[in-house]
Amino acid sequence: MARPGAKWALFPHLGEYTHTAASVKKQWARLHNGDREPLPKQADVLAAWVLFHNGEFQKAAEAGLAAGGDGITAANKATCIHATYLEPKETNRLAMLMAVAERAEAQAAEQPGNANAWYYQAYALGRYSQGISVAKALAEGLGTRVRKALETTIKICPEHADAHIALAAFHAEVIDKVGALIGGMTYGAKKDTGLKLYQTALALNPNSAIALVEYANGLVMLEGDKRMKEATALYEQAAASTPLDAMERLDVEMAKAELADG
Repeated sequence: MARPGAKWALFPHLGEYTHTAASVKKQWARLHNGDREPLPKQADVLAAWVLFHNGEFQKAAEAGLAAGGDGITAANKATCIHATYLEPKETNRLAMLMAVAERAEAQAAEQPGNANAWYYQAYALGRYSQGISVAKALAEGLGTRVRKALETTIKICPEHADAHIALAAFHAEVIDKVGALIGGMTYGAKKDTGLKLYQTALALNPNSAIALVEYANGLVMLEGDKRMKEATALYEQAAASTPLDAMERLDVEMAKAELADG
């Protein structure tokens, strides 16, 4: 997390998403098709998720931590999304991600059957690894931790589309950074496995902008420029999708940015 009392950068479209507890409950399956988080039974945990879906990421994180229990997952997701998309300072971003990884690791130790305790540990460590450089992260053993946490997530919840995306990205980024031979021998990264994981993720969550963007990135990393036309079509599909909440809006904006960078 950022230093105590620090104000997080605001979601730039604050006020455009006005979910309530009732609307979040009604649309829960659609909103959480990617991470398969169960609908919370505690009102204070649901309140944290409402803040998250409206883009009040700092308030969502604080409310989730205050609620405890399953609220930790809401806090972890809010912190991860803020750190990934909105935090301007790299040192803060890395500190936030490491705090999530530590909280999620403790959560998984207490609740080994909680898929998202494993998933947000992997997500945070994966984004942290991108921040310090994938090569450095691999040397520090973070890659193995990410892979094992994601494989555990999928073992617990085979329909977890986001875990399939993240594990696919692990295979793609390792091969992209160290090559197929070393990637396969040292880290268990395989091109065919990565491509299959992306396809499974899209089958599980076909309207996910982030799944489309990550698949596009993965195609280029694993197959090179020969898949660029297909990747561009995936970016276009993601950019054209209608976001239902703040996180999806950030995913759509990222797809538009990828297209603009061309």
